[in-house]
Amino acid sequence: MEKKDFEAWLDNISVTFLSLTDLQKNETLDHLISLSGAVQLRHLSNNLEILLKRDFLKLLPLELSFYLLKWLDPQTLLTCCLVSKQWNKVISACTEVWQTACKNLGWQIDDSVQDPLHWKKVYLKAILRMKQLKDHEAFETSSLIGHSARVYALYYKDGLLCTGSDDLSAKLWDVSTGQCIYGIQTHTCAAVKFDEQKLVTGSFDNTVACWEWSSGAKTQHFRGHTGAVFSVDYNDELDILVSGSADFTVKVWALSTGTCLNTLTGHTEWVTKVVLQKCKVKSLMHSPGDYILLSADKYEIKIWPIGREINCKCLKTLSVSEDRSISLQPRLHFDGKYIVCSSALGLYQWDFASYDILRVIKPPDFSNVSLLGFGEIFALLFDNRYLYIMDLRTEKLISRWPLPEYRKSKRGSSFLAGEMSWLNGLNGQNDMGLVFATSMPDHSIHLVLWKEHG
Repeated sequence: MEKKDFEAWLDNISVTFLSLTDLQKNETLDHLISLSGAVQLRHLSNNLEILLKRDFLKLLPLELSFYLLKWLDPQTLLTCCLVSKQWNKVISACTEVWQTACKNLGWQIDDSVQDPLHWKKVYLKAILRMKQLKDHEAFETSSLIGHSARVYALYYKDGLLCTGSDDLSAKLWDVSTGQCIYGIQTHTCAAVKFDEQKLVTGSFDNTVACWEWSSGAKTQHFRGHTGAVFSVDYNDELDILVSGSADFTVKVWALSTGTCLNTLTGHTEWVTKVVLQKCKVKSLMHSPGDYILLSADKYEIKIWPIGREINCKCLKTLSVSEDRSISLQPRLHFDGKYIVCSSALGLYQWDFASYDILRVIKPPDFSNVSLLGFGEIFALLFDNRYLYIMDLRTEKLISRWPLPEYRKSKRGSSFLAGEMSWLNGLNGQNDMGLVFATSMPDHSIHLVLWKEHG
């Protein structure tokens, strides 16, 4: 058949074919296939494979593609990125998918970031860090050497670690370099807290002192306790210093003059922790912005209003056991919204607005586990052998890190958490620096630090 005649025939057949019903079209195709030889069947097979492939990501509007992708898990999406450049481009730009994946890993989300390709990169970074935590490869260790006697007091802030020792000295260390920035002569230190200019120390000699870093001079001495001072806190805005002592009292001092403004009584055990913090919630007893003092002994946590009212009365006393069979551990957490403390019964979280217990977390073998830090997403815990990270959303331990035989002290502050912001969610910048510090029997300080990202 001539080409011209064939084309006319083909046009005529096509018009007729399009006018048929679907059933008639199928019967026509079946008949043509039955008449075909091997060459025609091979040709038909090759073309059908191409015709049946439909790149839905390429054909669909972008909004519909994003909607479909939301139903896939991140690992499947990463595999799909390998299909083609087009798929990789579309999947990488699906912001909501990657933000959700990051949140599920405990990652902080900054909604102000506009780059559509940003969050896939963040997820890849997050999945690597979480794998390092799971495989016990996220941390590294180092030591600070310089004291010649027991190191009892530790305090960390902004990359700097302060250590107070029985060698009658306090030292300020740059954690990133391991260098000692300041070293001054003091009394024996049971508690320390510092800022850029000054150091405040609580001592086994029953006093509190304020020192100047640059000169080492004692600028104020606070005398009045009749037992060792285990905890101190202060606020420059209020010009107030508070101290908790083995004499069962909390004292409120004028920071600038050293005058004792009030002695808070009611504790029946050593006061091992005092925390001065702004309230962030409203209740019948306090408003946001009010300064609150928490003091804790072996069995109870007492809540006091401070602010400008010096002659304050206890607002509330919290405990976990009425018969005092269970003791509290001295590492108390208070962020203005929640109070958290651990005991042999578990980890207790109180709502500060109502003073109600929100939950009690009981990991396996919790009787020996102590609280170091508590956030919105993670908690940092430890026992005699390991440092633990708990995902508070599932209350499961997701990582652990071996610890050496550190110097144990039930009432002291000879171990502490470092950077704390990552407990509210990692973000790729806050997982660096100090994680944990503890004093050792050889008078050194053992540090656990974040490793840099792989």
